[in-house]
Amino acid sequence: MEKFFKSFVYAFRGLAYTFRTQLNFKLHCVSAVVVILLGLYTKLSNAEWLWIALAIAMVLVLELINTAIEVLVDLVSPQQQPKAGIVKDVAAAAVLVTAFLALSIALIIFVPKFI
Repeated sequence: MEKFFKSFVYAFRGLAYTFRTQLNFKLHCVSAVVVILLGLYTKLSNAEWLWIALAIAMVLVLELINTAIEVLVDLVSPQQQPKAGIVKDVAAAAVLVTAFLALSIALIIFVPKFI
């Protein structure tokens, strides 16, 4: 059981590291709070909340994975190498695509509520 509880400590340490060191993660967290407040204001349906929660979680999870990949690439390839750069760029692109999907979901849900 002790290992199980320590895994939570490590996970929260990873969240704290990412929040402390990654501007994009901070921006995504602020965006998530704004969207949640907007959802409360507009009284989203359960189905709409599910889409919003999924979009927020996907962006944050991919940002965490992107950070892990960047740290790992820096560890195994401290000098600049084209393929290391490609790995980092592709990981960042995954976050970007997911952020655009999240934005699309938010627009589909919120725009009709204000028109």
